[in-house]
Amino acid sequence: MHLSIQERPSEREGITVIHAALDAGMTLMDTANVYCLDEHEIGHNERLIARALIERGGAAGDVLVATKGGVARPEGRWEPDGRPARLRAACDASLGALGVDRIALYQLHTPDARVPFEESVGALAELRAEGKIDLVGLSNVSAEQIRAAERIVPIASVQNRLSPFFREALSGGVVQYCTDHGIAFLAYSPTGGGRLTRKLPSHPVAARIAGRLGVSAHAVVLAWVLAQSPAVIVIPSARRVEHAVDSASAATLALADADLAAIDEAEFSRS
Repeated sequence: MHLSIQERPSEREGITVIHAALDAGMTLMDTANVYCLDEHEIGHNERLIARALIERGGAAGDVLVATKGGVARPEGRWEPDGRPARLRAACDASLGALGVDRIALYQLHTPDARVPFEESVGALAELRAEGKIDLVGLSNVSAEQIRAAERIVPIASVQNRLSPFFREALSGGVVQYCTDHGIAFLAYSPTGGGRLTRKLPSHPVAARIAGRLGVSAHAVVLAWVLAQSPAVIVIPSARRVEHAVDSASAATLALADADLAAIDEAEFSRS
């Protein structure tokens, strides 16, 4: 996302970051049609990923590109729009932006309070039946909403916020539900996001563990998120090559039980 919103790098720099992430072993590219500045450049991040994959010789079979629909960007704002007709139009536009005939994983970006949840999910079920998408995912949902969606269409993934700063996906039972039902949990903003991410190097617990292991505090926190369940996949953002490489290193970082417990018990202030 950060390659396409405010303070984004140049397109060439963005493609270099994507290549670095893939070279470091990342096999999931998560995007959305609204990862852009405003309504005038919908699909910016999708097109960027498509160009990066083309430069590498096409979308290799070991790279899964997931995108989302269900949010609008009028004048740069982020507004839910889960109307079935809008979801269908967004999916068609994403197919074009990604340059594919079928989207591997298409996710409802967020429930829209103005639209019955079942209608939004039903639109994704229809897109799957028509062969436009392979797998259906949800984002920013509760365990009850996952259950409701599963009555309509198989759910492959759930993407919610999860970090030491935001643990609602744990306390609210969403991670456990995904674990119990074989659903991938995609943790977005796994280092907190924005200023919270920037605070991590000075967090006493994360910094102490990082110093002892010779890794970054960001990698430590990503490893903690991954340790919450075998269903968890982290999807950190990166604007620079070194950030992408550092994030990938967390996949092989196993924290000791004492370190996991220390992060469990530590306060990670959002202020």
